[in-house]
Amino acid sequence: MGLFSKISDRIFGRKTASAPTPAPAATATPAPVIFDGSENDPDVAPPALTPAPIPEPVDVEAVLTAMAEEKGGKSDWRHSIVDLLKLLDLESSLDARKELAAELDVNAGAHGSAEQNIALHKAVMRKLAENGGKVPDDLKD
Repeated sequence: MGLFSKISDRIFGRKTASAPTPAPAATATPAPVIFDGSENDPDVAPPALTPAPIPEPVDVEAVLTAMAEEKGGKSDWRHSIVDLLKLLDLESSLDARKELAAELDVNAGAHGSAEQNIALHKAVMRKLAENGGKVPDDLKD
């Protein structure tokens, strides 16, 4: 499992208090209708398939803000890849960031430089948005 997968699991696996998930409604399963091709088959169409509900995008900013508040609110996760990784209780060492840079194909500046860290943070935010996250534009660009 790559580092980005761990990041997305930590963010998308959490639910914010402001967005509770409704309990699924209990429905009775209809008895199956068996068609055997005889003239005695009922003159009905097969039941329509209902599409699976499309999940709401996860509000990445709300999730991370709530996590920061739970931990005392002293995180600069909006700007710092190191703080973002620490907030998610993930390894933030230079080697971990090198691995993440390779995984996301980020080639800006020298490893560990401010230029690379900024590019890496933006790449993570863009990738979260591509994978179902609602991320403010200023965090992606």
